[in-house]
Amino acid sequence: MIPEGLADAVIPEGLAGRLRARRARVIAVDGPSGSGKTTIGGALAAELGAPLIHMDDLYDGWDGLRAGADRLVEWIVRPLAEGRPARWRRYDWALSAYAEWHELSPPGALVVEGVGAGSAAAEPYTSFLIWADAPPGVRRARALRRDGDAYLPHWERWARQEDAYFAADRVRARADVVIDTGAWT
Repeated sequence: MIPEGLADAVIPEGLAGRLRARRARVIAVDGPSGSGKTTIGGALAAELGAPLIHMDDLYDGWDGLRAGADRLVEWIVRPLAEGRPARWRRYDWALSAYAEWHELSPPGALVVEGVGAGSAAAEPYTSFLIWADAPPGVRRARALRRDGDAYLPHWERWARQEDAYFAADRVRARADVVIDTGAWT
């Protein structure tokens, strides 16, 4: 179970002073599949009254992790840092194609959750980076319980992309805080 008051527990009071994006404090929640990123991101967004963007909406399918991280910068965090609205297309997993466009005026804070949220390319625009983690068996069970048979054939394929991305971008090493979600239900 996610602890109440998560934002107060993990985000320092001085976050406003660490503002990198001029008009939006971008809080990134990254970590491997099944680690609790969506749960953490949703809780933080609710507590902060901030919009939440899911990296799942930016990937170009099962081989699109790196492209999704690039789109986060191009479509969302760089425009916000420049004082412009973010504008992105949501990927429709059922159709295997990008769908409608979404737009977001620069908010006071923005939470982005998913693999790629903490990319090295997004670092100049990110105010705070959270790494979520849990033991591999817990993560796999969660992911398959959440996504079922739709994810099972892609688990290893996605895990290889995660491993390459985490190694290249050193996401965990750059995180401001690490949250172990292994005991969460």
